[in-house]
Amino acid sequence: MSETLSDYARLLSQKELDALLKQANQAASLRKIETYYPDQGPLRRELYPKHLEFFKAGNEHRERLMLAANRIGKTESVGGYEVVVHATGDYPDWWPGRQFDHPVKIWAAGDTSNTVRDILQSKLLGAIGEFGTGLIPKKNIERVTWKRNVPEAVQDIYITHRLGRSILTLKSYDQGRESFQGTEQDVIWLDEEPPMAIYAECLLRTMTTNGTVLCTFTPLLGLSEVVLSFLPGGKLPDQSQHT
Repeated sequence: MSETLSDYARLLSQKELDALLKQANQAASLRKIETYYPDQGPLRRELYPKHLEFFKAGNEHRERLMLAANRIGKTESVGGYEVVVHATGDYPDWWPGRQFDHPVKIWAAGDTSNTVRDILQSKLLGAIGEFGTGLIPKKNIERVTWKRNVPEAVQDIYITHRLGRSILTLKSYDQGRESFQGTEQDVIWLDEEPPMAIYAECLLRTMTTNGTVLCTFTPLLGLSEVVLSFLPGGKLPDQSQHT
C-alpha cells in the first residue's frame, strides 16, 4: 500500500512538473522577440554584423535597404524586429539604431493582400487563434481590425507602447499607389520590392514626421529603378577599376 502511495506521489510530482514546464513554454512563446540577438550562445548578436549595421544606419539615413538572398531572416529578424521595437518602445539595452520617443504610426507592406496575410501578419502576430506568438508580445496587442474581402487578413494592429498606443497597418502593393497617399507615417516597412510609384509615395508620407523607410527584399526584378536608387550615383560601380 505504501509503495502504491509513493508511486502516486512521484507521478503527481511529474505531472506538476510537466504542467509547470508547459506553462513556462507557453509564456515564452508570448515573448518571442526577447529571444532575438542574445548576449551569448550560438545565436549571439555579434554573429550578425550586417543586421546590426542595418539597425545602426537608421540614426543617419531615412531610407535603408537590406538587399539579400532568400531565407536569411531579413523579414523576421530585420524588418519585423525593428518595426516591433519601434511600435512598443521597448528598445533593448544594446540597440544601436534610431529610437522614437513617442508612440508611432507604422505601415508594413508587401506584394499582395494574401502574401501580407501569410507572411507579414504571421510573423508579427502568429497564426490565427494564436495571436501573441509572433514578434509582437501578447501583452502589447490591444486589438486588431480585419480587412474586408480577404479571409482572416488583419488590417490594423493596435499596440501598447510604453508611452501610449502605436498603430500598425498592413498594406499591399496590389491596392495601388492611391492607397499609399494621404496620411503621415513614422515608420514604413516594405517587405518585397515595391513599384517606384509606391516607394515615392512612402517617402512623402514620412517627410513631415522625419520618419524612416526600411526595405527588406531579394532583387528578383534585377537592377530596377528602386534598387538603382540605393546604389552610389544610381548605377553599378565601375568594375574595371577593381580588376
